Amino acid sequence: MSADLKKSSSNGSEKSLINEEQQAKISEIRRLIGPLPEKLAIYCSDAAIARYLRARNWNVKKATKMLKESLKWRAEYKPEEIRWEEVAHEAETGKIYRSNYIDKHGRTVLVMRPSCQNSKSTKGQIRYLVYCMENAILNLPADQEQMVWLIDFNGFNLSHISLKVTRETAHVLQEHYPERLGVAILYNPPKFFEPFWMVAKPFLEPKTQNKVKFVYTDDPNTKKIMEDLFEMEKLESAFGGNDDSGFDINKYAERMREEDKRIPAFWTKSEAPPEPMPTSSVDLNSFDSDASDSGKVDGSASHVSDSEGLISDKSVLVTKGSDNGNGSKELLYR
Repeated sequence: MSADLKKSSSNGSEKSLINEEQQAKISEIRRLIGPLPEKLAIYCSDAAIARYLRARNWNVKKATKMLKESLKWRAEYKPEEIRWEEVAHEAETGKIYRSNYIDKHGRTVLVMRPSCQNSKSTKGQIRYLVYCMENAILNLPADQEQMVWLIDFNGFNLSHISLKVTRETAHVLQEHYPERLGVAILYNPPKFFEPFWMVAKPFLEPKTQNKVKFVYTDDPNTKKIMEDLFEMEKLESAFGGNDDSGFDINKYAERMREEDKRIPAFWTKSEAPPEPMPTSSVDLNSFDSDASDSGKVDGSASHVSDSEGLISDKSVLVTKGSDNGNGSKELLYR
């Protein structure tokens, strides 16, 4: 690992300043991507580009291909325009929601309960997942890029398993939200889940596989994972904590409606470096995976293996310009 990367384990993540070589790669990708309309330009901060580079082990061609595909997806899917009222019916059972507590490292927590699935629509399920991811990112603190997933398997049975949804979920999360997952806790999965996990693992990149932790209430060793990550007084009783308030759809709906009001401001602030805006609407074909000349993108497989000396599940503090006058750095798009 480069000597320019400053390590810290005090908050469970490894915060690093981008060194000159890595910054040059970020700048090269910015050149290959070219000018963008406002929302996509805001998305393409140095921090965001660095996440794509980390996901592709700092390979510029592969990261450029991945980012272009995400930009095309965002331009078509418009995840930042999804609002609560559109997906509220998917949320009624509490199958996915953002908790009102964070982990000890300040990371946003998404709770998932697959046994509470209330929809047969893969499209609807994925759209709600995307809404939850965008909301979780909106609420990340300034010093974190990643989140925690708590997956509760209470009441889970074979009827809740869908390889189609699993494949689509893995694709969206890995290809369009790279390096956003800090850790996924699988809480009390049943024995019959183990064969399904072996089938599902190939859909996940090695880095993602390593972030998945199995926790069982009758295993003191795995239970310690929860105690190390969470304040037990704030953690839900379903995960071994002391908070038994439970999920209330009415309170959650009110909370999400209020948070939806913050979204437009988030996507109009000027966090991206100034650059000329296109004079016409964005051409989706410009985000095709192949780039011209020296920027031609390698079309090799998207799965990558862990690379020695690279950060896999740690957050990166990406800075813009010089110190802001008090010795601190400005964090770009979270």
